[in-house]
Amino acid sequence: MLEIWGRTNSINVQKVMWTVAELGLEHVRHDAGGAFGVVDTDDYAALNPNRLIPTLRDDGFVLWESHAIVRYLAAKHDTGGLWPEDVAVRAEADRWMDWKTTTVYPPMFTVFWGLVRTPVAERDMAAIEAAAAKLGTVFGILDKALQDKAYVAGEHLTMGDIPVGCATYRYMGLDIERPNLPSLDAWYARLTERPAFRQHVMLPLT
Repeated sequence: MLEIWGRTNSINVQKVMWTVAELGLEHVRHDAGGAFGVVDTDDYAALNPNRLIPTLRDDGFVLWESHAIVRYLAAKHDTGGLWPEDVAVRAEADRWMDWKTTTVYPPMFTVFWGLVRTPVAERDMAAIEAAAAKLGTVFGILDKALQDKAYVAGEHLTMGDIPVGCATYRYMGLDIERPNLPSLDAWYARLTERPAFRQHVMLPLT
């Protein structure tokens, strides 16, 4: 049975849990990270020397890094679905996964940590507002890409939707100004109809 270490309010854990739920995989999740600790123990370091979350163990095989875990589960359990068989479609899904890390993450970190995890008196509002404006531009790229497709790599949900879907939930939940992005909104609405997304991603921002 799959074992997953990580806390439910971690976006990286949410990617993995959404994937697990989409695939209907039996699993056990262990609270770890943040207030739960665990990651500082020697036993955990033996699994993940970075002492970060999430970590997955699958019948003795141990894997860390959330996108690697999503790819592994998709390839093992859902070839032709979350893991596209067509190499070009798979590359497109991969691209959006990497784009979330390289392009969305930097401004998202500034806004999310500034508004959600930083006391009001300590917030750098100039930096937050600049990063929020940058997010509007960044998500405009995704909006344009979604104008002629239902999901990021085509007409079906793939692994590529999972990281950007998690980030979009946070974007939609933050108290910031957002530009009008109708294709992004339509794609996001489709995600919110998925039970696995609602269960594992649409959680309070903390």
